[in-house]
Amino acid sequence: MKKLILRILPFSIFIFLAIFSASAQNFPQGSSQGTTTMTEKVTPIDMPLVDLSIRNPQNGQEVAFSVQVLMLLTILSLAPSILILLTCFLRFSIVLDFIKRALSLQQVPPTVVLNGIALFMTLFIMWPTFNQIYTNSFKPLADEQIGVEEAYTQAINPMRNFMFSQIPDGNKSLDMFLELANVRPQTLDDIPTYVLIPAYILNELTVAFKIGILLYIPFIVVDMVVASILMSMGMIMLPPVQISMPFKLMLFVLVDGWGLLTQQLFISVM
Repeated sequence: MKKLILRILPFSIFIFLAIFSASAQNFPQGSSQGTTTMTEKVTPIDMPLVDLSIRNPQNGQEVAFSVQVLMLLTILSLAPSILILLTCFLRFSIVLDFIKRALSLQQVPPTVVLNGIALFMTLFIMWPTFNQIYTNSFKPLADEQIGVEEAYTQAINPMRNFMFSQIPDGNKSLDMFLELANVRPQTLDDIPTYVLIPAYILNELTVAFKIGILLYIPFIVVDMVVASILMSMGMIMLPPVQISMPFKLMLFVLVDGWGLLTQQLFISVM
């Protein structure tokens, strides 16, 4: 009962003061009443009116414009996937994840950091290609010198050249997709883009896994040596990974692993 009274008492006092202040003309004593008015010098803020209307197209030009806007929104939504799949980002990110697993590291470095490293390495490699796309496609389109179709052609050609430079001659993936699409090209220009892109992605996955296997071999040797030593000493309950991880880290740092890895990745792309 006392707890209930203590809870109700402050609320009752607040209600009493509110009623008393409303009934009194000048509360507290000695205060004065006043009003506030805005002068003519104060102007209200002009807020723009946003109005969206939907109607049927009146001619073919409006239909084409609607389709172009839809395609632009689709490209913008697929931009991250395009960056990952059509550049060397896929190879870099997979190899960096392989080296993290080979070192038996769980949280360090974080995946966000590895993806950031792969992103800036990709920008370093792809900058000439992006610059060529901007010069030959985006800038003339913004200046209304070329149309959308020509801008697409000027933008996709540098990307096709880059993908062709990464696919070796006689690549099985490219041959497989050409056979599935029933295409018999005479030159590289005859290969459709929808055939080239999946072949390039599979080639990047294959190259990345080959590099990952080569990275795993020396660290597996260290794990095997440590595990055999622990078994010979009778330390069966001690996890070998816990002992081998410092040795793998020392080996990686002594040989300047990050520098060698970055250099070899650049060489593999260039």
